[in-house]
Amino acid sequence: MANKLVAVYILVSIVVVAATMWVSPVAAEGDDNESFKSCYKECDDECKEEGTNSEMCEVKCNAKCGAEEIEMGWKAAEKLIRHWKVLRGDNVMIIRGKDKGETGIIKRVIRSQNRVIVEGKNLVKKHIKQGPGHEGGIFTVEAPFHASNVQVLDPVTGKPCKIGVKYLEDGTKVRVSRGIGASGSIIPRPEILKMRTTPRPTVAGPKDTPMNLVLEKTYDPKSGKGMPEL
Repeated sequence: MANKLVAVYILVSIVVVAATMWVSPVAAEGDDNESFKSCYKECDDECKEEGTNSEMCEVKCNAKCGAEEIEMGWKAAEKLIRHWKVLRGDNVMIIRGKDKGETGIIKRVIRSQNRVIVEGKNLVKKHIKQGPGHEGGIFTVEAPFHASNVQVLDPVTGKPCKIGVKYLEDGTKVRVSRGIGASGSIIPRPEILKMRTTPRPTVAGPKDTPMNLVLEKTYDPKSGKGMPEL
């Protein structure tokens, strides 16, 4: 009798383990799909607001959502901030950490890590090995903050505030200050964003189309030039 009970117990254990191994991948796959469905939906909504055509929108969404899935996995990708309201050049106050209460300008936004670098803040010592074009040694560099550790300053009150979004009468999308004591005024986009980080080339390269070919008129409906032969 005891041997029969042991055999039944072992059989039930095997069935339970097999069922768990079969169900878990299915559940994980479902969570994965739901996570990236939401990413593609948000990206598609952004394309509609910007008026981007369907082909360009598909390329943009594949690059935005698909690349995140490949590089860091869906669990890490779903934690990324989708709609950034803090921009490079914003005047912010640090609300956590050793520099709490100090203000500075955002020097860089690292969207792949949800982090920002503030000029002259969160300084750390870094050991840099000597290499071609630079010397080695111990240097003081600016370490990044998590985006939740900074708040943009209200342009009227000068106090840290939350950021909201609203649309003007002409349809322009702007940022506004929100929260207790906030003025509700528009937070302008930093002027530095109007400058390109990589300047446009002024000299034509080997892969650029010559200007005379660009301006050449290859079709004339009156004379029939450029018309296909039917």
